[in-house]
Amino acid sequence: MTPSRDISRLIEIMAALRTPKTGCPWDLEQNFSTIAPYTIEEAHEVVDAIDRGDLDDLREELGDLLLQVVFHAQMAEEQNAFAFGDVVEAITRKMIRRHPHVFADKNGNLASSHVKEVWDRIKAEEKAERAARRPPEATPSHKSLLAGVKAGQPALTRAMELQRKASTVGFDWNDPRAVLQKIREEADEIEAALDRNDKQEVAEEIGDLMFALVNLARHVDADPEAALRATNVKFERRFAFIERALEAQGRTLEQASLAEMDALWNAAKGDEKSVSKERKEAHR
Repeated sequence: MTPSRDISRLIEIMAALRTPKTGCPWDLEQNFSTIAPYTIEEAHEVVDAIDRGDLDDLREELGDLLLQVVFHAQMAEEQNAFAFGDVVEAITRKMIRRHPHVFADKNGNLASSHVKEVWDRIKAEEKAERAARRPPEATPSHKSLLAGVKAGQPALTRAMELQRKASTVGFDWNDPRAVLQKIREEADEIEAALDRNDKQEVAEEIGDLMFALVNLARHVDADPEAALRATNVKFERRFAFIERALEAQGRTLEQASLAEMDALWNAAKGDEKSVSKERKEAHR
């Protein structure tokens, strides 16, 4: 089988990978739930390529994300639920419907300021139609204020949106320092759970702490997802400093003690602060 620019080739490859006996054992073992984390991971890698301005990498990552769509569609087709063509038809129908100012046979165009208004109205109509198709038992009797917050978002992003929605009715702190106090309380509760050696409780308290940290980020207008990505990059940079320093000594990470690695970590922090200070002085 040869590569192709035609989407049908990718669909053929995925079908071959999922063919019993002749397909790939790993691909055959997968289901919607086991593939879902990879779908989220690939979406994040697309964002990472965009943040780095690497268009070659973006092309590759978009391909990986497209593979996820094809993978899910293939599994759905095996269950006679829907196929890839149905996915394409659904999104094309949705895009045409949501852009009447572009595709409808009308005179004139909407001003850009009105496009979002029309988009939101049509999305609300579509949501109501989907709700009407659900069986009565699947529709909750209570309409929550938080119902409109999408469930499929990354956890940090969804935590931010849940908090923003709750704040619209006054369920919020007025001072970020009050949130900081809540963070200290959550940290104390983690320590208490550790003393009880209750792993499940520790995990729950860690979740509470992360939720409180997102709340603090919201109060100071920081994006927690972007902040964590920046910290990941910083961690990689400082850890690389440790590796290079040990390599210069003819040693490996395994041969160094934790105290030695910690000292090198602090040295990396010191170097970064010095460079940052020099840059600030140069721009004065």
